[in-house]
Amino acid sequence: MKRIKDDTVFSKLNLCGRNIRAARIAAHLTQKQLSEKLETMAIYVCRGSVSRIESGERIVTDIELHAIAEILNVSIESLFPTKD
Repeated sequence: MKRIKDDTVFSKLNLCGRNIRAARIAAHLTQKQLSEKLETMAIYVCRGSVSRIESGERIVTDIELHAIAEILNVSIESLFPTKD
């Protein structure tokens, strides 16, 4: 399986990291627990990658975003930043 490149150009496209972190904390899950739940859905994101997604250092794919929203029991839209 191809590794998703951690690249400063692409990581700037990560708009959801901060809200993923907030939703994960609200769901009382650790990064490791989220990683393990993703694995049960055949989405392989290690704990370190979860950390990099949340900090905006790694992009999150549409498939990963869908699975994360499902696990955290939130809408995909709620993971995107809102306009102020």
